[in-house]
Amino acid sequence: MKQAKDFILTGNRVLPSGCHLMTFVAADGAKLPPIEPGQFVQVRIDNSPKAFLRRPISICDVRYDTELVLFVKPQGEGTQRLVELPENAMTNIMLPLGHGFTCQDSRGGKVLLVGGGVGAAPLVALSRRLSAVGADVTVAIGGRSALDVEGVDALYAGSVSRILVSTDDGSYGHEGVVTCLPEFDEVFDRIYCCGPTPMMKAVARIAREKGIWCEVSLENHMACGIGACLCCVENTSDRGNVCVCTEGPVFNINRLQSWE
Repeated sequence: MKQAKDFILTGNRVLPSGCHLMTFVAADGAKLPPIEPGQFVQVRIDNSPKAFLRRPISICDVRYDTELVLFVKPQGEGTQRLVELPENAMTNIMLPLGHGFTCQDSRGGKVLLVGGGVGAAPLVALSRRLSAVGADVTVAIGGRSALDVEGVDALYAGSVSRILVSTDDGSYGHEGVVTCLPEFDEVFDRIYCCGPTPMMKAVARIAREKGIWCEVSLENHMACGIGACLCCVENTSDRGNVCVCTEGPVFNINRLQSWE
């Protein structure tokens, strides 16, 4: 059940890319509600007249049932104010929102997770969940340069079989886009993906060509997070136009009408 409650910032680590790994705990000391990998939160931005709407942020990880970890890239007024919060600051967070990744059928399978930029964030919790059920997990992370990916790969340490990295300019890992990694020639049982739309569509094409089950986490613009504003509508093959914030953000690629 989603709820809005106050949280206290307990950690704010800056990665080389300028993204922030922010850790929150409930102000009342309560445990977090059940959260599925791929779900997101809506964070209230205080003391900013330009950011009167909450900001949607993917849930990166959950620790000890009490710590909420968000991966935040400062891109505008709202997210910039968020990453500038001092330690022990309080903010209000609505969670958990949306539908996450399908994990239960990946037990014992060979799985590929593909993340681009901040899209790598929701795959962290997913990697832990899949590894816990016995899946053989490979993570592939792509970015424009070393600044986009350095430090991100460390978030998966200890929970996956392989961590692969590519950069467009070759400054870190394999040179080229993430789908050029030679491991994409392997056969996987499932593929999960989050990142820029062109990257996700490229991964989806590969999955379709090989007949591999595939889910993607869409990054449509969201305002309310609860399906009221209709900002994030996506056309699906089975239900027509749906709100990504409530029906997704995770979709099987076969449901996305415009991706066929």
